[in-house]
Amino acid sequence: MENNNLEFECNGIRDKGKFPLENTGRGKDISPEFIIKNLSPDAVTLIITLEDFSHPVKKFTHWVIWDIPATDKIAEAIPSGKKIPSMEGATQGIGYGFHRYAGPKPPKGTSHTYCFTVYALDCRLNLKPFSTKRKVLRNAAGHIIQQGSVCGYYE
Repeated sequence: MENNNLEFECNGIRDKGKFPLENTGRGKDISPEFIIKNLSPDAVTLIITLEDFSHPVKKFTHWVIWDIPATDKIAEAIPSGKKIPSMEGATQGIGYGFHRYAGPKPPKGTSHTYCFTVYALDCRLNLKPFSTKRKVLRNAAGHIIQQGSVCGYYE
């Protein structure tokens, strides 16, 4: 049976460690590099979400991007925009980052926990850019063959 636990690293972010300033809303606010370690050969595309687990709105979405071609390395600093031509038309949807990555930026003097989750799918979703994380994951249901998370904190 295939291991459905997807293992990955985010540059500079150790699981349960602190986010580097450059990946936060108080720094350069750029997405980290992702190194995927055990991607299934059946994977066609990837979804990445970033959620704030400490926000009053549970699992507040900071970022959602889907239809990333299945690969073992995703470059840092994914540009803003609905469609990302350099990533074969990967789509960024609606979250705190409106069609873009929006890194951690908790209220001054507080610390929040943030989690990246990467999902490997056996298909493309081809959803409109105004989709939310909820809609993306609802459409991905039944197509997710692997998933994994890396969590960290900021401030």
